[in-house]
Amino acid sequence: MFAVVRTGGKQYRVAAGDKIAVEKLAGEAGETVTLGDVLLAGEGDKLADASKVSVSAEIIAQAKSEKVVVFKKRRRHNYRRKNGHRQQMTLLRIVAVGEGAAKKAAPKKEASEPAKGAEVTKSTKAKAEAPAKTGATAKAADKAAAPKKAPAKKAAAKKTEAKK
Repeated sequence: MFAVVRTGGKQYRVAAGDKIAVEKLAGEAGETVTLGDVLLAGEGDKLADASKVSVSAEIIAQAKSEKVVVFKKRRRHNYRRKNGHRQQMTLLRIVAVGEGAAKKAAPKKEASEPAKGAEVTKSTKAKAEAPAKTGATAKAADKAAAPKKAPAKKAAAKKTEAKK
């Protein structure tokens, strides 16, 4: 079975056992990644539903591609600039192409820690610290974390009585 996948802004036709070099992907050598953006899939002349097909690949190595030399020159101005660049790339071995190919499970986070980027407020800090405190100290912490109540409108009532 073959598939056409898109990764790093480029498209690759892959089958099980193929080795490809793609733009840098996160991961270390030996890890398994799933290429989820499948554009086309099939076997021989027949095409399969691409939304149900997934491509599983193993990272062989993180490497650099060949050097690209950039040379700038302006005639008769004594202007020459030579620059080079080596793009980061990942070497992949396609392990499986097909419906229900092995998928990488995401690690679970602890429930007690707030999510990355989430705001930590005084009340959440107090809730996190509350189980550690006992008795009177817990009540004092709850009072400190509780929002202040607005003062009653007694002053307005007294002014109206004074006018009468």
